[in-house]
Amino acid sequence: MMSSLPMSKIFFILLLIFAASPWASPPIALLCGLIFAFIAKHPYAAQSRKITKYLLQVSVVGLGFGMNLQQVIRAGRSGFLYTALGITFAMLCGWTLGKLLQVAPRHAFLISVGTAICGGSAIAAVGPVAHATDDEMSVSLGTVFILNSVALLIFPIIGARLHLTQNQFGLWAALAIHDTSSVVGATAKYGAIALAIGTTVKLARALWIVPMTLATAAVVRHQNQESDRPVKIQWPWFILFFCLAAVADTYAPRFASAYHAINYAAKLGLDATLFLIGASLAPASLKRVGVRPLLHGIILWLIVGSLSLLLIRNGWISI
Repeated sequence: MMSSLPMSKIFFILLLIFAASPWASPPIALLCGLIFAFIAKHPYAAQSRKITKYLLQVSVVGLGFGMNLQQVIRAGRSGFLYTALGITFAMLCGWTLGKLLQVAPRHAFLISVGTAICGGSAIAAVGPVAHATDDEMSVSLGTVFILNSVALLIFPIIGARLHLTQNQFGLWAALAIHDTSSVVGATAKYGAIALAIGTTVKLARALWIVPMTLATAAVVRHQNQESDRPVKIQWPWFILFFCLAAVADTYAPRFASAYHAINYAAKLGLDATLFLIGASLAPASLKRVGVRPLLHGIILWLIVGSLSLLLIRNGWISI
């Protein structure tokens, strides 16, 4: 019975239900998790780690039903080129920053991937392949999602203050904000044109999950061969299902109502995942890892966001 449960468990369950409801949002869900982590002990820590992993993967697949490949192609070759250049720059910059700040290699890699491609989805894809630990995944995901929350709030304000056009703002949001949900949220506040451009370019950016995962698997396999340590590489099959979901959404529109329902459920699942991620970021975990990964993520995001904004404002990149 609910009344026989300790207060921490009751509080946890109520917050989780709220986070996975239509009344919550990604920033609010994450904030609820963080609040719980700092005021109470996680009552389901072991179970939560496993659930978070699979719930995030299932939710990512569900989001694939909201991706239209034809929309990405219509964004033009320029959008694909910008995302390729942006990803390359972010990865190189992230690697350099990691060296300078003396961040653990896997922390630096995961945060760089999340910043370069599409936040939590990219980290979820490459993390298991890179043999990341629970703490490394939690801190990397938490860093990305916190910055997403900040971007969702401040990007429209900055865009209005700088008098960015909707085309400019949509491109900037797609290149500088980690997750698709935050790109959609920020551009929707700015206008319909910004939303269309931001979504299409962001989808092109998200497609780089697949080659990045393949490259990570190849590098890990090569390193294991060199060190004579046979380690089984777990292939992230959910990425394949993510691509198949996008293909279905594009080429089988007769089931659009079902796709919409799945996509909506996936967004609620992501909110629940955000709560579980936030709840796992206890002060002890953060202290164990240190502030360097968080600082690494913040500095990298500021560099990527500022440089892309400068290039867009000066007309050096445009759509």
